Amino acid sequence: MPKAILDKLMDFCEFHAEQIAEQWYKALSTNPRTINCRKLSRDSCLRHALYIYQNVEKAFLADDCYQEVEHILEVGGFVEFFYARGIPLEEMIYTLILLRRHIWLYADSQALFNLDVSDMYNAINSTTRILLVFDYATYIAAHKYNELSAKKGR
Repeated sequence: MPKAILDKLMDFCEFHAEQIAEQWYKALSTNPRTINCRKLSRDSCLRHALYIYQNVEKAFLADDCYQEVEHILEVGGFVEFFYARGIPLEEMIYTLILLRRHIWLYADSQALFNLDVSDMYNAINSTTRILLVFDYATYIAAHKYNELSAKKGR
């Protein structure tokens, strides 16, 4: 994939992390699938979203994407944050879905990509890799949630 497209997407995600996180939080706090998340602190939610958005590139470029995603979620305390506040597993997973979706929604709203046909192919490859990052995040988060539940006997 041409580095220019990858750089553009990764730079966009990192440099617009606050704006993307704000849009994500608005969706999180109003979405009927994340009703229990409405009780969460805005600042705490934004801090977690920012950490993920600012580290997407590390996971995207990592030789072992799965391990890097696991590290990012662990260091950021994402799963523990939602678990400790009693957010159901399915809602925590939906927060990840919204995190992924809002990268693309914000990029689209800013007309980030104006691509010709050959660049479109490369953009699709980039999209597939971002999907992989968030697919791994979803799997790892669900696994960690189950581990925390088993420890507590929930």
